[in-house]
Amino acid sequence: MTLLEPILILATLLCALTAGFVFAFATVVMPGIGKLGDREFIRAFQVIDGVIQAGQPVFVLVWMGSLVALVVAAVVGILQLEGMARAVVVVAALVYGLGVQLPTFRINVPLNNKLQSLDADAMDEAALRSSRRDFEHRWNRWNSFRTALASLVSVALMLVLLWL
Repeated sequence: MTLLEPILILATLLCALTAGFVFAFATVVMPGIGKLGDREFIRAFQVIDGVIQAGQPVFVLVWMGSLVALVVAAVVGILQLEGMARAVVVVAALVYGLGVQLPTFRINVPLNNKLQSLDADAMDEAALRSSRRDFEHRWNRWNSFRTALASLVSVALMLVLLWL
């Protein structure tokens, strides 16, 4: 077994876990809380996001570890792989960094922070409705984008492992 194989296995696992996390939000969490009224929706998202933003260690390890492991796999892959396998690992790292991680920190997290700053108890119905409208559709659209790309990257990495 070369150095690349365990790194690639770790990157694949962590990217797949991340894909599963955003998939769960896309298919269960957001549709579930989406059935709530505006105040309850905002409160529910604040509580869920609060757990994540509190630095839940396993989440941080998986989320950030996926990017680190994939970048390391790409660097080692450039040195040890050739042809299609090399290209797939490098493209997967770029797609994951630019299509999953970048939108997370440039779009989803700022939307989360804006929602976190609200005092839902002090807001009237119009303000609640407006805040939810400004948040929900955009957040869900970008989460769906992240879900698709994280899933594709995970499958691409599995294929590379099969080729080794």
